[in-house]
Amino acid sequence: MLVRTYRRGWTIGAIAATLIAAAALRPSSAQEQFTYGQTIAPAYEGFVANPDGTFDLVFGYLNRNYEELLDIPIGPANNIEPGGPDQGQPTHFLTRRRRHQFHIKVPNDFGGKEVVWTLTLRGKTEKAYGTLKPEYILDNRVMMMNNSGFGQRGNEGDNQPPVVRVEGETRRTVKVREPVTLTAVVTDDGLPAPPDARDRRSAAGGAANTAAAGRRREYGLSAGWYVYRRAGTVTFEPEQRIRPYPPGWIPPPLPADGRFSVKATFSAPGTYVLRVMGDDVGLQSTRDVTVTVIP
Repeated sequence: MLVRTYRRGWTIGAIAATLIAAAALRPSSAQEQFTYGQTIAPAYEGFVANPDGTFDLVFGYLNRNYEELLDIPIGPANNIEPGGPDQGQPTHFLTRRRRHQFHIKVPNDFGGKEVVWTLTLRGKTEKAYGTLKPEYILDNRVMMMNNSGFGQRGNEGDNQPPVVRVEGETRRTVKVREPVTLTAVVTDDGLPAPPDARDRRSAAGGAANTAAAGRRREYGLSAGWYVYRRAGTVTFEPEQRIRPYPPGWIPPPLPADGRFSVKATFSAPGTYVLRVMGDDVGLQSTRDVTVTVIP
């Protein structure tokens, strides 16, 4: 079965993105939730115009499973054309909706061409088509609305993505079951600010204010490492968490120096890509570390 995944034109980005996810969630019934056994829908999020005249086509995906993590190696079942099959797409798929996972740069004369991401799993092939049609244009405000419904209140439109920097080499070599320590420095501009100024946390780091019972605390900067590509199991110490966050989750206090460190251990030889995400709730930034694991 071949399914074409696409978006119709939007006037409000968040509404369009919601419709995509809702459509992709209907393998049999809009009321059913599946933990295992479902497929993955690639998604074209839109494009970003770069200052040099080029464009970034932005892709994400929906893993229809609520618990099952899936792996699709680069090849006929996970490819991007033209220019592929490998153009930086994930091969390890986390659960549920994952927006803005990778960018593909195209030239200023790209015109009416398309870049197509194809995923095949469990006998079902789905495609996402990246184009420069005007209704697909993205900016920070649209991305905030897609991510969290922010972007319309006060100065939220001034929000900039967190700044993420990996300390040390971004290519490492380790042995199986030999821990490697990875550290990212993450800073932010403090936006979007919470409705109650008492909830504000320092953009430069430091402990959060003590929250009263029941106070919303999803605001604030957080960071976490996760697996983007893998050849085996990766264990993080301490355990990492990235969006979507569970209801009532409170971001932990930020390190005073903005350094987020983790120890990663690998179960099998091969090439892994580990990604760190800085998340201010409205916008996210990522950086990757490639780890070659030898016996």
